[in-house]
Amino acid sequence: GVKYRVCSSIPLDTPDEINQAVEILGKAGEAAKKSGLILCYHNHTHEFENVEGRVPYDVLLTQLSADVLKMELDLGWATKAGADPVELFRKNPGRYPLWHVKDLSADKQSPTEIGNGTVDFKRIFAQAKVAGMQHFFVEQDMATSPFDSITTSFKNLSQKILK
Repeated sequence: GVKYRVCSSIPLDTPDEINQAVEILGKAGEAAKKSGLILCYHNHTHEFENVEGRVPYDVLLTQLSADVLKMELDLGWATKAGADPVELFRKNPGRYPLWHVKDLSADKQSPTEIGNGTVDFKRIFAQAKVAGMQHFFVEQDMATSPFDSITTSFKNLSQKILK
C-alpha cells in the first residue's frame, strides 16, 4: 500500500555532489516508477544555498522531470532558507504531493508549534491544489513536551489555518 518513497538527504555541498545526486535520484526515481512508486525528495535548508553558482534544489527540479522526482517540501526549513513555498508551487505545479508542516520561532532559528511561529500557513495551504498536495505531516523538531506541542499544533491547525 505504500505509494511514496522519500529520500531525506543526499550530499549536495559541491558541484560534483550535485551532479552525482541528479544521477542517483534519476536512477532511483526511474526504478521507483517501474515499481509503481513515486520518489520524493525531502529538503532541509542547505539545498537552497548557492554552490558555485548553482542552487541544488533548483538543479533537482530542473534536471529531473516531475515523473521521476517529486518533492516532500519541508515548509519550515524552506522558509528558514528564504525560499517562498507558494512561489515554488507556482513554478513547479503538481510537484509537491507531500508536505512537512513545520513552524519556526520569531527569529526563524528553531521549530515551534504550528500557528505559534512565523510561517504563513494560511497562504501556503491556499495553494495546496496548485502544489498537488496529497498528504501533510505535522512535525516539530526538538519539542520539549511532544504531546503538549502536538496538541497545540493540531488545535491551531484545525482552528486557525484549515478553517
